[in-house]
Amino acid sequence: MRTRITLTRDGDMFVARISVEQAMACSEALAFLRGRGLGTTALAVQLGASPETVGALAERLAGGQPESFELRLTTHELHILHSALTAAATMFVSHGRFSQEPFHIRLGFFRETFDALALGIVEAVSEVSA
Repeated sequence: MRTRITLTRDGDMFVARISVEQAMACSEALAFLRGRGLGTTALAVQLGASPETVGALAERLAGGQPESFELRLTTHELHILHSALTAAATMFVSHGRFSQEPFHIRLGFFRETFDALALGIVEAVSEVSA
């Protein structure tokens, strides 16, 4: 999977060119964290957003597009995506160690993919904001 999201600026918004696999990874991370049932306040700490905002963003990404597509995102929405991709792994820490197999079984991706995608978001934002 390509881990770099292509971004362009359109005023205060970002236009992301996202592959189907990237959208699936982001959507899975968002839906998983929202579905943990940790509560509204805990989700706000984890992702900086309400369950409704997280759910709406997950739905936009899980639209079933057959190929790469463009998605308009705010800085806050990019932050939510980055946070979800990095926070998902923390839900699979047991006895101080990360459990790769349960992560992969539940989310359908390896942690390295989530980490690389999160880094790709930050690098893409940096390039178009410089």
